[in-house]
Amino acid sequence: MFCTLDVATNEEVDSLARAFKALSHPNRLAIYMEVMKQSETALKSCGLAELIDRLDIGAPTISHHTKELVQARLIHVEKDGKFLRCRLNPIMQKKIADFFA
Repeated sequence: MFCTLDVATNEEVDSLARAFKALSHPNRLAIYMEVMKQSETALKSCGLAELIDRLDIGAPTISHHTKELVQARLIHVEKDGKFLRCRLNPIMQKKIADFFA
């Protein structure tokens, strides 16, 4: 849980800084927005192949930027058979929403 801005810990500030840094790149922001959009569907996730198709970004680039989003704890990547699926990290999503609230 994220504290109010007046009493944010160094860990919380670092966490938000990593997230904002990750989202500052246009490709990562586009990927995050697509995962966020797909999180509202019945599957609640987005496949990497779908990201490649929808965003017209090459597979190596998607892979690189997805790893950056995972390291920033913005998304989780899960194996689904032979496919990889991305899901939002609800804790980080709430931290960001609380920051802007």
